[in-house]
Amino acid sequence: MTRTFAARTAVLITALALPMLPVMAQPAPAAVAPAPSEDQKLTAFLDAEFMELVKTNPQLATRIGLKLNGDKWNDISDEAAKAQLAWRLASVAKMKAMFDRAKLSPEGQVNYDIYALEGERAAMSEANRIYRPPFYSRLYSAHSQLPDFLINTHSVSDVTDLKNYIARVRGMPAVLDVALARTKASEAAGIRVPKFQIETIIAGATQLTSGAPFGDGPDAALWADVKAKTEKLVTAGTLPRAEADALLEDAKVAIQGLKPAYQRVIDWAKADLATAPSGKVGALTLPNGLAYYANELKLNTTTDLTAEQIHQIGLKEVARIEAEQDALARKAGVKDRNEFYDMRAKMFPPKPYDDAAREAYLKEANRFVAYVRSKLGPWFGEVPAYGIEVVREPAFSEVPGGAAHASAPSPDGKRPARTFVHLVGMQKDPADMYTLMCHESVPGHNMQGDIQVRQKGGPKFRAVTGYVAFGEGWGLYAERMCAEMGVFPDIAADFQRLEGELFRAARLVTDTGIHAKGWTEEEAVAYLHDKGRAPPEMARSEVRRYITLPGQATGYKIGMLKIMEVRAKAEKALGPKFDIRGFHDLVIASGSQPLSILERRVDDWIAAKKG
Repeated sequence: MTRTFAARTAVLITALALPMLPVMAQPAPAAVAPAPSEDQKLTAFLDAEFMELVKTNPQLATRIGLKLNGDKWNDISDEAAKAQLAWRLASVAKMKAMFDRAKLSPEGQVNYDIYALEGERAAMSEANRIYRPPFYSRLYSAHSQLPDFLINTHSVSDVTDLKNYIARVRGMPAVLDVALARTKASEAAGIRVPKFQIETIIAGATQLTSGAPFGDGPDAALWADVKAKTEKLVTAGTLPRAEADALLEDAKVAIQGLKPAYQRVIDWAKADLATAPSGKVGALTLPNGLAYYANELKLNTTTDLTAEQIHQIGLKEVARIEAEQDALARKAGVKDRNEFYDMRAKMFPPKPYDDAAREAYLKEANRFVAYVRSKLGPWFGEVPAYGIEVVREPAFSEVPGGAAHASAPSPDGKRPARTFVHLVGMQKDPADMYTLMCHESVPGHNMQGDIQVRQKGGPKFRAVTGYVAFGEGWGLYAERMCAEMGVFPDIAADFQRLEGELFRAARLVTDTGIHAKGWTEEEAVAYLHDKGRAPPEMARSEVRRYITLPGQATGYKIGMLKIMEVRAKAEKALGPKFDIRGFHDLVIASGSQPLSILERRVDDWIAAKKG
């Protein structure tokens, strides 16, 4: 008490003796950060789990721009696959134990549900693993996928990246050997690589190990690539010439070391060639093939549609689109679609690609993509921010009639989005290119990938999780949007859009015909040529893709139909309140998603708009 009184008196005396001073504001107590929401806690958990996944997937790390284990390949062994599935299922169980779904926001529930679903899908995929030997797929065969990754995904921006590139080349033989062992195990279980794919492997592996530095001739693909990437570092002044030459010598030795591993692949393929299956080679010919195919349909469409249901949808859609083509042909002044086709065939008779045609194609394709980008504003709130380019398919994987495909940009935009096109064989009607660019580039896959890799705030795993039905459904929907946007140059281009849609509808019939109805390769090629209007070499290439990748081709039309269905539902429910930009942002801005979740989100959006 005495000490307190004395102190107060001293303060009072001082105040009276000195001039009045301004009263200093007392510092406010430090703001207490608000407790993270349940959504934020879930995102933090999922991001931590995702980083654990990335640590065991070096190629995924490279794809998303992380310099983590950049000198290594993914472990593709059966043991690694089992361990990763066990980890994923445990991760989902941990999430369910830690978080009450009911306490999450609607978007948080979407993230929760997709992560849980990814566990289920991983288990389904693992159950079908024996049916997916690494050399089986027309699109994803190990002999071409490894060099393709180095050339098109492994960027070299500094000397460490270059050293990692060379280390990955050294590591390729071990991966090829594991791939070969897995393929032989599948063969022992009755899943044999079709004859046409064996022939492709022999040709591709031979090309990859021909020319310099293996011998005389033009540079092999990897040698040309590593030289070009090294020269860029030298030109940029980040790599001294002497060090570059030493590293190139290391690269040459590593590339030459691929010859024995690829020869082992070639030797296996040649030994299998004489007895490799051909003709009828669908899922029905495999052990428990119908159950396998049903699983693949579920994985690729994210629906419970049966093979028969999908087959019937395809037949119905083919008839509808043909009627629309007839109407458009009459608008062009001819009797029907067949007369329109005849007219275009006379105007543009088939002729092989030459260098001038390739240059003209790429120039016009890139010009059109840039033009469509300039017209996105009234239709899309979310638009691409990074570079997009149309390029030729690498020589070692380019085939006549081969399917174009797209790749997303790196998350930092240093690697642009790309559309790869096959420019060998016979040229098609030039009007066909516009629909292809809408699908693969803008507003299709390149735009989709650009938006997805730039996602902020949500869980990181969503930026790399993809669903065929959503992604390819969007690509096909993007073709229709180009018509709505009015970017096609003429009726011929719009007619080709319908032909593209007809082709995807015919795919539903063809894929299910091959795998559930026992069609032969020749029967499937004939249907895709006659009803899907695919040129002979394209029909052949496509059917072989469907044979070795069951169900994947069904995702396109099933996905598009669902997007159109939920859009029509929103337009009807909202009337003048319907906002096309808002709808598109809702669909594309939050990343790839199963169709059931897409429909739920659109229903929630409709309810919110109604107020």
